[in-house]
Amino acid sequence: MASEVSPSSNGLPAEIVDGMRMIREDFTRFLLGYQFAMQEITTKLEILRDEFAELHSDNPIEHISTRLKSPESIVAKAKRQDVGLTTAAIGEHVTDIAGIRVVCPFVADVERLVEALTNQPDITVRTLKDYIRNPKPNGYRSLHAILEVPVYLSSGPVRVPVEVQFRTVAMDFWASTEHKIFYKYEGDVPPDLRRRITEAAATAAQLDEEMAELYRTVHGRPAGAADGQYPVTPPISDDVLRRLTED
Repeated sequence: MASEVSPSSNGLPAEIVDGMRMIREDFTRFLLGYQFAMQEITTKLEILRDEFAELHSDNPIEHISTRLKSPESIVAKAKRQDVGLTTAAIGEHVTDIAGIRVVCPFVADVERLVEALTNQPDITVRTLKDYIRNPKPNGYRSLHAILEVPVYLSSGPVRVPVEVQFRTVAMDFWASTEHKIFYKYEGDVPPDLRRRITEAAATAAQLDEEMAELYRTVHGRPAGAADGQYPVTPPISDDVLRRLTED
């Protein structure tokens, strides 16, 4: 007996159309989990920002931006990483499907936000990579965290990872400019221009230090803090410091 043909399937058998529909629905559900997790962490950050602004007359966040990878971008990255094209395999190996960028005035704000956020009991820290203390060879500076948060769906809770990047205004300006230059040259940037980009990163780092020194001059230096030490309020716990230094 011949397979039925769906009236809107362009001649494809109904079982193939149903299979394609199930794949599409499964991937849509998969992406929704990341969208909701991104919203959850964004809300946590906004609460911290408003608390500091209202109770401490201090806003540690300049702005927050979010992005969710497109299905095409997810599949392309999975292929580059030689990951199976199933939601289970992609969910395990591709950790930057949902991304949040947090831009702060000072390095001290980056550190206390990381402290406040990662100490929340429903957040699990998968990785913390500190490119502020340990910049990349090209001068790139930022703090990258993969944070896992529970998302409560109608089918039950699922834990979903979100990549959160913390950086200062100077770091963000440098990174944005560097990205535009590499895009312009399609990655093949002339050596002299690469050198100037790295030098600009050092200048941005120097600006961060100078602004931190101005901050210390205005607000006072924490007790026991040495010259060049960023003011951290509250102090970063030993556990977070340990994770910050992990590769």
